[in-house]
Amino acid sequence: MKYVFFAVDRLEGSIAVLVSDKGETIDMPRVELPEGLREGAVLRVHFGAQNLPDWSSAVIDKEEEERRLREAKKLLDEMQRSDPGGDIKL
Repeated sequence: MKYVFFAVDRLEGSIAVLVSDKGETIDMPRVELPEGLREGAVLRVHFGAQNLPDWSSAVIDKEEEERRLREAKKLLDEMQRSDPGGDIKL
């Protein structure tokens, strides 16, 4: 079964603002999403009818969240190693 990931960008009252891996933003009612949802969480959502996300299948995927955090840290470390420091001269 195919699925897609969404990251929780922010929570605004009863709405969760989600970002797909393609960068698309979606506002979803929090009541339609798993309990324990927080900013930074990653949701795995299966595709349903008409190849659209089936929000009733959404689960928090901690392994994917940890993988993404490790990758982001690795990129930041690489950027810091290549930064010569000092002020930028234009």
